Amino acid sequence: MPRHFLVLLCLLLPACTYYCTTDPAITADQQFLLSEATIRAVEQLSATALRDRLVYVDTTYLTGPDNNFMVAEIRARLLVSGVRLTPNLASAKVILELRSGGIGIDRQYFMVGLPSFALPSTSGHGGSSFATPEIAFVKNQKQRGYASVAFVAYLAESGELLASSGPFVGRSNREDYWLFFTGPRPTGNIPTVEKPK
Repeated sequence: MPRHFLVLLCLLLPACTYYCTTDPAITADQQFLLSEATIRAVEQLSATALRDRLVYVDTTYLTGPDNNFMVAEIRARLLVSGVRLTPNLASAKVILELRSGGIGIDRQYFMVGLPSFALPSTSGHGGSSFATPEIAFVKNQKQRGYASVAFVAYLAESGELLASSGPFVGRSNREDYWLFFTGPRPTGNIPTVEKPK
């Protein structure tokens, strides 16, 4: 394809510049998708049988990088339910073990149009590459957050089962729509999308 034709095409087409800066490494939307799904999973747990008992929360079997918020949310749920928490295993009357089937985000992307693609460098080795702009007539990006949580509680002295709850799954979502170069139009149930009340 002649180079002057590409330049003319880029000048005639609507162009846009896209910048994405995140600090920390994942976006606020991604963080809220995970935390909102976690909140919705934890709020389904029942701690009625543990009320007024001295409980140690054991996170040994809760593996993965995104579990700190889940642990804090469960501890808050227990305290609000009237459970007395202790950081000392030796003094606990009840041990509560946490587990999660998974915490993560699924994404789906759909577009009608021409995706952006890189063109080879014309200046030889070490030259900068050039990418064509994306031409999207219709575009849709769906993001779904999922979190699973459960616990089992047993008497510290005898190991007898006292209570169990879950597993429960919490869900969160965000969708972005683009239509004929306008957008995104976001919808969903996370704070970065919902309008303030």
